[in-house]
Amino acid sequence: MSRQPEVLWAQRSDKVYLTVSLPDAKDISVKCEAEGVFSFSAVGVSGEPFNFTLQFYGNIAPQGCKTKIGLRNILCSIQKEQKGWWARLLKSEEKPAPYIKVDWNKWCDEDDEESDTNLVSDDDAAEYTGDNEESSDDEGMLCE
Repeated sequence: MSRQPEVLWAQRSDKVYLTVSLPDAKDISVKCEAEGVFSFSAVGVSGEPFNFTLQFYGNIAPQGCKTKIGLRNILCSIQKEQKGWWARLLKSEEKPAPYIKVDWNKWCDEDDEESDTNLVSDDDAAEYTGDNEESSDDEGMLCE
């Protein structure tokens, strides 16, 4: 039986950020489909399988999906097909599963985004490593 890792999410008008908390994961597979389907699977440090599939609120651009694998977590940047703020992460209006939580470290309100010029771009030279427990790996994506 597979389990679900903790998943933190935040959004911008053009992207959704997912942080999958799974230390020392192996055999990581991430799949983004245009219809807004995001699939993740990996093997945990003890050999147990982890996986989940999300049906996003809106469509996404698979070619704009990027994944950075760190020691403690996996950071996924998912390009929205159309720029705009989603009312919620998932298409379903039901309460999300308990393993899906808002990432308040990366959260940015709609009005704050316009004044924020420090967002991380996919071309940044700094590579995300996830070496420490602090949130320093996401400082470029914070609202100020």
